[in-house]
Amino acid sequence: MYTGAHVPKRQFEELVIRAAQDFEAFYQKRQAGARASPQTGSILVLTVDGKGVVMRPEDLREPTQRAAEARAKTFTARLGSGRRLHAKRMAAVAAVYTVAPFVRTPEEILPESPALQETESARPRPEYKRVWASLAQSQEAVIQEMFEEAARRDPKGQKRWVALVDGNLTQIARLEQLAEERNIPLIIVVDLIHVAQYVWKAAGAFFPGQELEPDRWTRERLLEILRGKASLVAAGMRRSATLRKMAAAERKPVDECADYLLHYSPYLQYDQALAEGFPIATGVIEGACRHLVKGPDESDGCAVGVDWSGSGAPLARPTLQ
Repeated sequence: MYTGAHVPKRQFEELVIRAAQDFEAFYQKRQAGARASPQTGSILVLTVDGKGVVMRPEDLREPTQRAAEARAKTFTARLGSGRRLHAKRMAAVAAVYTVAPFVRTPEEILPESPALQETESARPRPEYKRVWASLAQSQEAVIQEMFEEAARRDPKGQKRWVALVDGNLTQIARLEQLAEERNIPLIIVVDLIHVAQYVWKAAGAFFPGQELEPDRWTRERLLEILRGKASLVAAGMRRSATLRKMAAAERKPVDECADYLLHYSPYLQYDQALAEGFPIATGVIEGACRHLVKGPDESDGCAVGVDWSGSGAPLARPTLQ
């Protein structure tokens, strides 16, 4: 407070509740009077994620509440610091924005030297970005609202719709369902950072205890994935593990990576995405999760009912996008 006055906890909680009660009506009114702007970038990005929020027991959803009550009676109820099972409720987080195409090559995404990394000034900025999170609404309802926001921005279907996800199958199924119902040629792209994590773990299995070789191996495989060859990379790493006669436990990260690449191969067409200038990483929604929804190690709650929209820099700019 600028005056230095102390606001008691109960009054502060009441102020937050009263401030949030007009959230839905405010944005419905604003959207009803808004007009689509044809001057924005030709790519319309929809991105969604989930973030667990530690809740009071009485505010958990009913299935989680039952699981928490059952676990409280067990011997293992007390875990290490920060590990509270069945104590979270999932906040659905969504973002919609437009952006100009940014055509790149795999080598520009993963240069041999950091000195060759693309400059941030060359990257188009997200435009009129709206991000929001909700604990009250279901994930399906938030994705539905995200589609409605996108449709309001592109009523004539003139933009390329791209959905960025982290691989959540429920989210992908819902996105595909809504796109089919609305006859929208939606392009779904799985975040490259999530893919890279699997490849890096596989590299650790092939080169345990080494420093430079895993980096080289990971970059080579990621370049091939960026060239649209995820299935070939999966087959190659399985074959390599077999030729090395790796034990089942040793090759587990390799098989998990190969399974991941094969399962999500329809959404790993990075060669087409890069050629058309699409983003390939979920930095905007990851930033929203960090800034709108705080984890238990950052705060005790969630900034639910927050909407941030406007032009300018994203909440958090990823290394890859």
